[in-house]
Amino acid sequence: MRLTAFALAGLLLAFGQASAQFTGPSVSGQGMSVASALDARAGTYVTLTGSIVSHLREDYYMFRDDSGEIRIEVSGQVWGGQQVGPEKTVRIMGERDRSVAGPYIWVKTLSVVK
Repeated sequence: MRLTAFALAGLLLAFGQASAQFTGPSVSGQGMSVASALDARAGTYVTLTGSIVSHLREDYYMFRDDSGEIRIEVSGQVWGGQQVGPEKTVRIMGERDRSVAGPYIWVKTLSVVK
C-alpha cells in the first residue's frame, strides 16, 4: 500500500512539473536595424521591426526598416494565420543566415505591432 501511494505521489508530481510554464526571460535576439543585421555573423539571433514589402518566391520575402532591406524566410506555420501587408509594422525574431543569394533572416516568430 505504501509503494502504491508513493508511486501515485510521484506521478502527480511529474504531471505537475510537465504542465508548468516558464515565466522568466528568454533568448529573443538582440534588437537591431536591418543595416546591423546585414553585418552580423551567421547564427546571430536578431529582432527586427519594420515591414514586409514584397514576396520574392516560395517562403522568401523582402523586409524593410529605415536603415535598409534584407531577405527573410518565413515558413507557413510562422505566419500563424495573420494577414500582413506592406502597410503593417511587424516584429520578427530569427537567425541571421547566408546562402549563395546573400544574407537573410530565417524567421522563427512574427507578430504585428499595434
